[in-house]
Amino acid sequence: MQQPQSRRRDHGKIERDVTSPIPDPEMTRPGRRGCNPFRAFVIMLRSSSSLGACTNVLLPFVPVGLVLHWLKPDLHLWIFLTNYLAMIPMGNLLAFSSAQFSRRLPRVLGVIIQLTVASAVEVILCLVLLFKNEFQVIQAALLGSMLANLLLCTGLCFIVGGIRTKAQEFSETVAETGGGLLLVSVASLMLPCAFYESISAMGSLPEDELDRKILHISRFSAVLLLIAYATYLFFQLATHHSEIDQALYESAQRNKDRENNIRRENLTVGEAAFLTLMSLTFVTLHAVFLVEQIHWIVSHKHVSDAFMGLILVPLVEKAAEHLKGIDEAWDDAMDFALSHLLGSTIQTALLVSPIIVLAGWIAHRPFNLNFEVFMVIVLVFSVLIVGNFIKDRKSNYLEGALCVIFYIMIAVTTWYYPSPEDMEEDH
Repeated sequence: MQQPQSRRRDHGKIERDVTSPIPDPEMTRPGRRGCNPFRAFVIMLRSSSSLGACTNVLLPFVPVGLVLHWLKPDLHLWIFLTNYLAMIPMGNLLAFSSAQFSRRLPRVLGVIIQLTVASAVEVILCLVLLFKNEFQVIQAALLGSMLANLLLCTGLCFIVGGIRTKAQEFSETVAETGGGLLLVSVASLMLPCAFYESISAMGSLPEDELDRKILHISRFSAVLLLIAYATYLFFQLATHHSEIDQALYESAQRNKDRENNIRRENLTVGEAAFLTLMSLTFVTLHAVFLVEQIHWIVSHKHVSDAFMGLILVPLVEKAAEHLKGIDEAWDDAMDFALSHLLGSTIQTALLVSPIIVLAGWIAHRPFNLNFEVFMVIVLVFSVLIVGNFIKDRKSNYLEGALCVIFYIMIAVTTWYYPSPEDMEEDH
């Protein structure tokens, strides 16, 4: 009878210890000071993983993409390709520098800041499309971003992690919170589409009146989604911070590359902030230059706008989060990987989507959340598949392979999805 009481007392001590962020040697040890551009450049090229360092071979496409845009604006295909490839190394630099800046912050806040920096690129890209009236591409890009995170990147994380560990485990808090929010987020994005299809089948409203009601529903939903996101932040940073911080701390302790991370030379705060701003600027420029060529690619190269928005653009739009998540899965830090991937998906649904809707409202652009039925069905199944895989708080390479296979099936199906008539007529 005495032994269980002892365990209960120990458990109580643990609970009291995690009410504040747990100190980490990686964050508290002395580091470099000042600003040394040459040393910062060397650290940047080494990156935080061999996967990230490999993307440096694509750095020559950065100046090439910029020069082609400004000096050879008629080379549409080459401008698209070079800027597309240039986003990969700059996305990796963005992930690395923002992680270096966030490492001096509490773990939960650091993850949120990294996600927000990556989402800034998505917001800017969608705003450019908004003012070009490419509403269908925006809708496809938003859902495509969530699909890439949920299926492709999560699947690759499960596969990569399964290579080194038979079955990876992660926190119940991260899995349940992320899975529940994903389901609610997708359900909220489904409502305008379900309303539109139901009323259209009844034929009780003229098309113009129905579009007007859909626009009102979307704008009202956008406000509610922002409230949901604020509640989500309060949950993570205030009321349940200790549980999430504990999960991330334990994940960091399991990190198989932890000793190397502690010994590795890091950027100073000033260097990390400067490189974050610089890489964010370059990623944004490449994204804007890439987006400007979408209409030409769709109308002249017979690539559907659905494939462009749902598959091609999201692959590099959040390349930073994808590379970061895969590296964390390889190091057996699955709570960090899922926090990045699920958090990024939730942020797209609860933050980016409503921002674009409200920006369209302010700018008198009738962008709404009435997504294509095909895209909504694909997203719902994706959330159900991933949610089913993570509910047991374990992952393996088989589950990852199934996620990637389903993503490839979606990509093949989307390739044959027809483009809007106006784009076809332009050709």
